[in-house]
Amino acid sequence: MKLNEIAPKHGSTKKRFRIGRGIGSGAGKTGGRGGKGQTARSGVRIKGFEGGQMPIHRRLPKRGFKNSPFQLKLNEVNLGKLQAAVDAKLIDAGAVVDAAAMVKAGLMRRAKDGVRLLGNGELKAKLNLEVYGASKSAVAAVEKAGGSVKILAPAREEGEKAA
Repeated sequence: MKLNEIAPKHGSTKKRFRIGRGIGSGAGKTGGRGGKGQTARSGVRIKGFEGGQMPIHRRLPKRGFKNSPFQLKLNEVNLGKLQAAVDAKLIDAGAVVDAAAMVKAGLMRRAKDGVRLLGNGELKAKLNLEVYGASKSAVAAVEKAGGSVKILAPAREEGEKAA
């Protein structure tokens, strides 16, 4: 096999359709862009413009509730990252590990609204954690290693979405 013999798999590539090459090509003259005006030019096009009539997205009422201004912004920390920080002696395994300790260890830039502990990775160190929320697998892994997890989030009622 030589470099000049290498070709892509049959049917995997498609030849570019050349527009603006005469009336007989089927895509000549306006080149598939229709008539004149803004839509024929490159760049600007008004999406949702209805010729001066009030657009449908402004005629219809807004519905529902958006929680985004009030939703909590949590840092997600995996068990593997915690173990790596303990191995690098950035986190003292004997002390309580909270958001401030994790920021100091470099696991995150700032505390935001709290920390959510996730169960990805393996934890060997015995840690006492104080976090806003934790997945069931993360709590099980910490307790298996001999540590404890204190959840700082307010108690939820049944049917509420998890933090």
